[in-house]
Amino acid sequence: MASSARKVTEGKPLNRSFYAAKASKQDEFYTQLSDIEKELKHYGPHFKGKKVYCNCDDPRISNFFHYFSYNFKKLNLKKLVATCYKNQDRDLFSRNGAEHAIYLEYSGDRKQSPVPDPEDIGIKHLKGDGDFRSDETIRLLKQADIVVTNPPFSLFREYVAQLIKYDKKFVIVGNQNAISYKEVFKLIIENKVWLGNISGDMAFKVPDYYTARETRFWVDAEGQKWRSMGNACWFTNLDIAKRHEELILYKEYSPDKYPTYANYNAIEVGKTSDIPKDFNGAMGVPLTFLDKHNPDQFEIIGSSMTLGEPMSEVAEKGSYSQGGPRFYLANGDGTYRRLYDRIVIKNKNIKG
Repeated sequence: MASSARKVTEGKPLNRSFYAAKASKQDEFYTQLSDIEKELKHYGPHFKGKKVYCNCDDPRISNFFHYFSYNFKKLNLKKLVATCYKNQDRDLFSRNGAEHAIYLEYSGDRKQSPVPDPEDIGIKHLKGDGDFRSDETIRLLKQADIVVTNPPFSLFREYVAQLIKYDKKFVIVGNQNAISYKEVFKLIIENKVWLGNISGDMAFKVPDYYTARETRFWVDAEGQKWRSMGNACWFTNLDIAKRHEELILYKEYSPDKYPTYANYNAIEVGKTSDIPKDFNGAMGVPLTFLDKHNPDQFEIIGSSMTLGEPMSEVAEKGSYSQGGPRFYLANGDGTYRRLYDRIVIKNKNIKG
């Protein structure tokens, strides 16, 4: 069965009321083992001798726990621990009927079997509900070296902040929209977080008790319900080879092909593949650029969410579409076109 990295709706920390069934049922998704394998195969050396913690995974059905337990010897892990949230009034997460939240510990198969022996997996009860912000799960977090999981998308800011607070290495799944969160983008600029290897439209399994009134899904030929969360990606602070691959540039700059924004001194580059090879100034590129970002080649200056001047100081009222902070391009007829979010970069290898 797929991983049960549970999604919950955003609310105050440790406020149990917001874990009510009505909200929780719409936020339970399961990561496919194939997606986990595709990403984690790039991190092998990082796991050697390390304690791995999956703190948003029901260890009884988690594909993350499955992946690490079955590859425990191959990865040369020291220990594997998995916990998950569980409502004390009702098991909204895995619906397994257990009365207490539990966590599993695995330190390898004593019989040297290639398949984990259930007798070697320690099952322990938690006093609380397994919330990743609770004192007892934080104690487990402090003991871990690397955290790997699919955290609640709606609590992504808080989840990442906790990992940074306790100085943990991690590989986690998130929605690509999280790039634009100011708390997350700040970490990206500071080179404390970056994208992993795989990104795109990942499909997640959803529980069979979901109804169409609760969430959108489709059903495959075998009756399994699926949900796409839009463009998903992996976020990490572990160094990977992809991060140092030089982006080959072949376009040449010209003012007519690369117009300058009306409210910020940078040129518009609509696609990452169109980044000019000979321009040394600021360039606005799509958020998807981060999938190709090499910190040895480019410097991230900021984003359109914070850098652009208010259009009220640039153009007459009525000549542009109002909205959130964005960059604008002149249309040539006295009006302006508002663009999607942009990341502002400079090529570090071009002197000027």
